[in-house]
Amino acid sequence: MMDFSFLYGTLLTLLTGVPLTLQLAVSSVALGTVLAIVLALARLSGLTLLAWPTRFYVFVFRSTPLLVQIFLIYHGLGQFPAIRTSILWPILREPYWCALIALSLNTAAYSSEVIRGALLSVPTGQIEAARACGMRTIVLYRRIVFPLALRQALPAYGNEFILMVKATSLASIITLMEVTGLAAKLISPVFPRYRNSRCCRRDLPLDQLPRHAAPPVG
Repeated sequence: MMDFSFLYGTLLTLLTGVPLTLQLAVSSVALGTVLAIVLALARLSGLTLLAWPTRFYVFVFRSTPLLVQIFLIYHGLGQFPAIRTSILWPILREPYWCALIALSLNTAAYSSEVIRGALLSVPTGQIEAARACGMRTIVLYRRIVFPLALRQALPAYGNEFILMVKATSLASIITLMEVTGLAAKLISPVFPRYRNSRCCRRDLPLDQLPRHAAPPVG
C-alpha cells in the first residue's frame, strides 16, 4: 500500500531545495550573460589578439563535460599552495561559489555563440542606413543592433536557461543540497534495503534450483 504521508514529507523536503536550484540557475545565467557579451564582442572585433583566445575559451568549455569543470574548480584549484594562500581562497573553498563559477563559465561559452549569431543576424541594410543618418556607434548599437539581436537570441536563450536549471543537479556532487542533493540524501537510507530485498527475491529461486535439479537418490 502506498504511504502518502511518506510521499508528502518527501515532497516537502525536495521543495526546500528549489530556492537553491533557482538561485544557482539565475545567478549563473546572469553572470554568464555578462561574460558572454564580452566574448561575443571580442569574437566580432576582428582583432586576432582578442578573437583567438576567445575562440579557444569557447572550444574548451563547450568540448569538456560540466562535471569535469566542477571537479577541476572545486578539487583542482585547492591543490595549488599559491591559491590556498591568496585572497580568493575564502571563495574557492566554498562549494556554492565553485559551482556558481563553473556554471557561469560554462553557460558563457554557449551563450556567447548565441549572442554572436544574433548580432550577425542583424540586417546590414539597417546598420548602413543608421550610419548614413549620422548615428553614432553607441547609439547605433543601443537603438538598432541590440534590440534586433535580442529578439533573435531570446528563443535560444530560453533553452539555455532551462539547460542550466537541469545542470544545477551536478552541484550535488560537491555537497550542495539542492533538489538532486536532497533526493540522493533521501534515497541513501532506503535504497540498500530495497536493493537487498530485490536480491533476496531474485536469488531465493536460484537457491532452490539445485534441490529440484538433483537426481533422486536410490
